[in-house]
Amino acid sequence: MTDPIPHIPSNCPMVAVYGTLRRGGSNDIRRWQADVRWLGHCRLPGQLHDMGPYPGLVLDGSYKVLAEVYELNPALERELDRVEEIWPVDIGEYAKHIVDVELLPLDGGQSQPVSVLIYVAQPAGVQGRAVIDADDWLAWWTQRQG
Repeated sequence: MTDPIPHIPSNCPMVAVYGTLRRGGSNDIRRWQADVRWLGHCRLPGQLHDMGPYPGLVLDGSYKVLAEVYELNPALERELDRVEEIWPVDIGEYAKHIVDVELLPLDGGQSQPVSVLIYVAQPAGVQGRAVIDADDWLAWWTQRQG
């Protein structure tokens, strides 16, 4: 077994989630921090891949994938790193990236440029996995299960 690695926070104040961590998903972010503050939505430049019960996002610009944006603190990031299996042992399926997006606030206000942490699927992890022809994974998954 691989030795645990030290946790390294991104120091990013926001996280964008596009799959099971979204509201109503099987790993709804509120499971990990009940009072997490939902800030709005954004669109991530990428392509979704079918990883079974969850998606993998590859940053390639094919789609503008719907994501929810939340405030991020070190304790929540540590839990998300555990969920995505990059800490305490990194299995190599995902990596953390910080990307610039336009935040569409929940209050309907003006969109604003922000930097968000996202979890991106690594190339080896999506190799041989089907591409999802959709920009909203949760809607795609719900329809598929229905």
